[in-house]
Amino acid sequence: MSIEINSPLDMHLHLRQDKMLKVVAPLSAKYFAGGLIMPNLIPPITSLEMVKEYKKEILESIDEEFVPYMTLFFKDSYDEEFLKSIKDEVLAIKLYPSGITTNSEGGANLQDLTSLYPVLKLMSELQIPLCVHGESEGFVMDREKEFVEVYENLAKTFPKLKIIMEHITTKNSVELLDKFENLYATITLHHLLITLDDVAGGFLKPHLFCKPIAKRPEDRAALLEVALKAHPKVMFGSDSAPHPLHAKESCGCAAGVFTAPIALQALAQLFEKKGYLENLESFVSLNAQKIYNITPIEKRIKLIKKEFKVPEKYGDVVPMFAGKTLSWSISEE
Repeated sequence: MSIEINSPLDMHLHLRQDKMLKVVAPLSAKYFAGGLIMPNLIPPITSLEMVKEYKKEILESIDEEFVPYMTLFFKDSYDEEFLKSIKDEVLAIKLYPSGITTNSEGGANLQDLTSLYPVLKLMSELQIPLCVHGESEGFVMDREKEFVEVYENLAKTFPKLKIIMEHITTKNSVELLDKFENLYATITLHHLLITLDDVAGGFLKPHLFCKPIAKRPEDRAALLEVALKAHPKVMFGSDSAPHPLHAKESCGCAAGVFTAPIALQALAQLFEKKGYLENLESFVSLNAQKIYNITPIEKRIKLIKKEFKVPEKYGDVVPMFAGKTLSWSISEE
């Protein structure tokens, strides 16, 4: 059994910097045609010069044909002249609530949403999509649910602004997809597979700890429903977030699950098991092309029903399913 996917896309990808960039970027570039690159570096990507320099670093670290679709870190100080200058260099602008996740300390203060309105109005007029890490500062299991009110506010106030709810984890977020025309979402591999019980129900598993944290079985079921059926408003975004081993297996465990090199194999296994293998290409490619209005480079990836043993590590990064065997592989022919 085999399936061929043309131009798989990872629409939420962390490539980090320096040595880590050189380890992980080639792993995504080998099997994906492109990826939406997150801007929460140190310092965050907030200028045209930084966008261009980071893109150059990414391309210099890979040997494969791969398009890094760049993003900018949201600031409420951006003006019309600046946004016009970056419009052709970035695919979207990413909004992080301040301090809510890795390297987001300079993010937006959501206590006064109206302070964001001038920039959001300009983005709407210039047709620059807004990506959002949708979590409040409340109890960890309720943060995304509490953020629904913010999404509703933004969707109503800026009906022409394309808003992507990043790495959704709850049935509440899923329900918003059909409620507002301008709301879309990315879904990760790990949130389709795990619940909080997998992370902390027995021994703690640091390599499954991420933000937003995995939720309840009913939330996972809601995600599976729209992903497996390739709902036209959802697309694959791995949120693959590499951290060195010492940062994950420590008392201050870094948040992030590293899935980039095993995502397509694991998704094929999941979609086949659930009886929806024919929808995989839409979920990992076609939907993103329509949502973002992009035409990726052609890269045909053939997945075959053949066992693949996941390496224990890639460099100093432990992937999801480390040491385990998946039932699907990527053909090297």
